[in-house]
Amino acid sequence: MIAVYCASGPVPEVHLQLASEVGEALGDRGWGLVSGGGNVSMMGAVATAARAAGAWPVGVIPKALVHREVADTEADELIVTDTMRQRKKHMEQRADAFLVLPGGIGTLEEFTEAWTAGYLGMHDKPVVILDPGGHYDGFFDWLESLRPAGFVGDAALARISRVRSLREALDRCG
Repeated sequence: MIAVYCASGPVPEVHLQLASEVGEALGDRGWGLVSGGGNVSMMGAVATAARAAGAWPVGVIPKALVHREVADTEADELIVTDTMRQRKKHMEQRADAFLVLPGGIGTLEEFTEAWTAGYLGMHDKPVVILDPGGHYDGFFDWLESLRPAGFVGDAALARISRVRSLREALDRCG
C-alpha cells in the first residue's frame, strides 16, 4: 500500500493529470492506495485512476471533512475517523511507503510528519516526493538555508527522495 499525499483543493489540470497517472501506475504494479478519503481534486483523481487500474483504494477521512472534501464513497474501504490525527495514524499504519505529490499546507504537514517519524526511527518506510514541475523548489531551498545553522542535517535530508519521474518515484517506493 502506498500512501499518497496531495492537494484536495482546486489545482491546474497538469496536477490532476499527474495524480491520474500515479493512480494508474499503482494499479499497473498491483499496489494498493491509501489516500485522504476525498473524491475531489488530486486526491479524487489518484483514487479514481487507481480503482480503474485495479488497485485497492483505501480512503481515510475525518468526519469533519466527509462533506467538505466529498468522501470517496466508491473506495473499496472507507475509514471515517474522529480527528485528523487519527486519519494520519491510519494512513501511516497501512502504508508501506509515502508518496508526496504537489499540494498545499495539508500535504506539507502530512509529508513532514511522515518524514520526521522516519528520521526519528519510528518507521523505515520510504518517503518520496514526485516533483516533476519544481513545485517544492522553494521548500528545498529553505531547507538548504537551515543546514548551515544545524537546524537540518544530512541524515534528515537523506530520509527524503525527491524525483522528477513517476517511474523513479515508484521504484523508490517499492
